[in-house]
Amino acid sequence: MNIILFEENEIQIPLKKHDSRTTHLLKVLHKKIGDDFEAGILGGKIGNGQIEKINPDGSVIFSLNLNKDPPSRTPVRIAIGFPRPIQLRRILRDLSNLGIEAIDLIGTELGEKSYRDTNLLISGGAQTALIEGAIQARDTNIPQLSTYPNLKIWLEKKLWEEKESELIAADNISPQNSFFHYNFTKHYSVLAIGSERGWTDQERKLLENAGFQRLSLGKRSLRCETACIAATILAMENMYD
Repeated sequence: MNIILFEENEIQIPLKKHDSRTTHLLKVLHKKIGDDFEAGILGGKIGNGQIEKINPDGSVIFSLNLNKDPPSRTPVRIAIGFPRPIQLRRILRDLSNLGIEAIDLIGTELGEKSYRDTNLLISGGAQTALIEGAIQARDTNIPQLSTYPNLKIWLEKKLWEEKESELIAADNISPQNSFFHYNFTKHYSVLAIGSERGWTDQERKLLENAGFQRLSLGKRSLRCETACIAATILAMENMYD
């Protein structure tokens, strides 16, 4: 953990002995009474915490001094065709680590329908993965996570309408251009990544009619998680440049 995150309702409650944060503070960082540690409130400020007391039952009493704003959000929204659940956990963690604004999971025509029923979305696993990414980045904010049954409904929402945005769909099969040669002129990017089987021609028409440019990430077929990270990094590189 690069930062110890607390919920707002936890700041007056001792950390229990078997809480992973207690284990990290005492067993990994070897913190003792009086020692400081990096801390933050989920969705709020960051700063320092201090261990005030270690109780006989192993719980930890702490104080917080949070006076800094978290890192600014990366101006990227990404839509992803539902991947395998084991991939989804990694994707959520890594995209949260990059600080992007929003992640939309969408059903695609070539995607495996059973992937949409993943327990991650109802068991708290998705939230945990997003928080893990934020912790690694020393951030307190996580991307907004939403789901949509298909590409058409997601496009109709026009979630980016109030922002001047680059609209990009990754497509290594039938691209119009390449991520490596495309001239990004906007300061906000909306990325659409299909399932590992890619887009159908009907979905390509929907994307094109909505103003999306289809850009290639190279000649190879990529894993969904690879395409997500590569597209995000390339968009960040071009926007920040």
